[in-house]
Amino acid sequence: MERARHLARPPDDRHFEELCAYWQRVHRLFKALLQRITFDANPIAEPVKEALDFLAGLENWTKGSLKGAPTACIGPAWKRHVFDGGNTSAPTNNRAFVFSVLEAMRKALKRRDIFVQSSIRFANPTRGLLDDKTWLSSRPTILRALGRSADAEFEISRLGNQLDLAYRRTIDHLPKNPDLRFENGELVVTQLDKLDEPARLVVLRKQIHRRLPKIELPEILLETAARTGFARSFTHLSEKHAQVDSFDISLCAVLIAEACNIGIEPLIRDDYPPLRRDRLSWIGQNFVRDETLRAANARLIEAYDALPIVRAWGTGDIASADGIRFAVRGNPIHAGPNPKYFGIKRGITWYNLVSDHSAGLSGIPVPGTLRDSMMILALLLEQETHLQPTEIMTDTAAYSDVVFALFWLLGYQFSPRLADIGGARFWRIDKTADYGPFDPLSRHRIDIELIIQCWDDLLRLAASLRMGKVQATGIMHMLQVRDRPTTLAKALGELGRIIKTIHILDFIGDGDRRRRILTQLNRHEYRHKLARHVCYGKRGEFDTPRREAQAQKLGALDLVLNMIAYWNATYIEATIEQLEREGRTVDLADTARVSPLPYGHINVHGRYSCALPEPIAKGELRPLRNLNYE
Repeated sequence: MERARHLARPPDDRHFEELCAYWQRVHRLFKALLQRITFDANPIAEPVKEALDFLAGLENWTKGSLKGAPTACIGPAWKRHVFDGGNTSAPTNNRAFVFSVLEAMRKALKRRDIFVQSSIRFANPTRGLLDDKTWLSSRPTILRALGRSADAEFEISRLGNQLDLAYRRTIDHLPKNPDLRFENGELVVTQLDKLDEPARLVVLRKQIHRRLPKIELPEILLETAARTGFARSFTHLSEKHAQVDSFDISLCAVLIAEACNIGIEPLIRDDYPPLRRDRLSWIGQNFVRDETLRAANARLIEAYDALPIVRAWGTGDIASADGIRFAVRGNPIHAGPNPKYFGIKRGITWYNLVSDHSAGLSGIPVPGTLRDSMMILALLLEQETHLQPTEIMTDTAAYSDVVFALFWLLGYQFSPRLADIGGARFWRIDKTADYGPFDPLSRHRIDIELIIQCWDDLLRLAASLRMGKVQATGIMHMLQVRDRPTTLAKALGELGRIIKTIHILDFIGDGDRRRRILTQLNRHEYRHKLARHVCYGKRGEFDTPRREAQAQKLGALDLVLNMIAYWNATYIEATIEQLEREGRTVDLADTARVSPLPYGHINVHGRYSCALPEPIAKGELRPLRNLNYE
């Protein structure tokens, strides 16, 4: 039995007796480390740094006095070895104290709470944020812009009240909510039914579709260019004020070649200078690039938003983020495998942001089927249109606790659709609160102290993102060390759990909210359907291995989709005005359910010539190609 008791150690036993056999080695290496390297720490690891500084100044680690030694970093498992009995005023065992500090330093170093400024691998994870001087001088202004307070306890108290109110509101509405129920202790939310379509809405859509003029895709681009002047945003790569005759025609041809994924060959006409091969190649190389596409898109959306009918479809305050996938030929670096979507090939996902009136705001190609929720934040912060959406809706897979926190810190509302409510985890702040049927589901508590300790760094991170000091797609390197989240990431996660729980409660308790999210996501999917229709060349597969070429092709596609939306909106508005002049009443609620993205009247596939040159008709052969030229 004595042997069994000796072998059955408690789980938190530190094996102190075994470690003492390595004392000379640890003493020599650890002391040399502290003498040669200066460690810094974030606020949460200050107790560890104080203990390291104390050891660095202690001459004799084996028998030196530990009076006044900082002990806040000593874990519970080490206290029975470090202190003599119940006396915790000063350490009594030098070796146990050194081992406990070494273990605390090792854990803090893994989380980068302890770091070395001059290091590469073990550097400060927040070194890319605003520096101390800039942050202190700009903090009042930035906090006012973000609508946040420097007082962490005030903000947490306010969030706690919102969380408690969300619980109470959901519980109070539970008897009157037929879509929400508990089955075997699990939460079940009934799926939304399809909205009924009144007969007058069906008639209105038919009238609009019948009256929209049949048109070729190039004519849409040319007419939109004449109405909006978006072509003026395309400037020469090196000669900004270069003038070109019939520039609009050549530019629209290049945009069609990129958006339809057909190349310039079907658009070349040697008998027409604006469509000659050399002109189209020159335009594509010198005028069509990422910055000019974004500038043209911003001008086009400004003109689109000015149309009166667009206000019936949305205000621009809501946007959704989703991805559409394209296979890429060959084996390019900027593509990823996924047998479900690409078969034996590799592909990319075009992650894009769409407003509530169906306008594409921005997009980015990512390898494979990457579902990185930081992409949503990057799209939102880097889009250059005049629209500033405040609520972002996504599908189920594109969210995390960290993203909830970052959106809230930046003043946005993150509203993902939640498909599997039964597996959702609820969090609480007040452990004594009675939430009735939600008590079994809300056993998890928020670590408020961690949020308060890291509050200033959380605000600094949000300010750095807002001011463009760091990029949203790169901050995971700051928040994650290999597979270990840093303390800042943990604090973000704790804050995000509060925001996420509030969203889940509002989502399950408010059917109208679920309907709004579903409507916006369906609107986004319909835009992707149009994108598939327009990008038909090469069976929708890209043959461009470089990321820049992929981004240019997708940027042109996004611009063409917005041109179709602008042209359709212009003629839908004219159709409704004509119907009203004929004495028919068009309800505003029906207008709001008309899409600006129908495409049955648009010919995107071009026209085929069935004429045969007279010499060929008489039996002569066509001239062979000149290999020196082609």
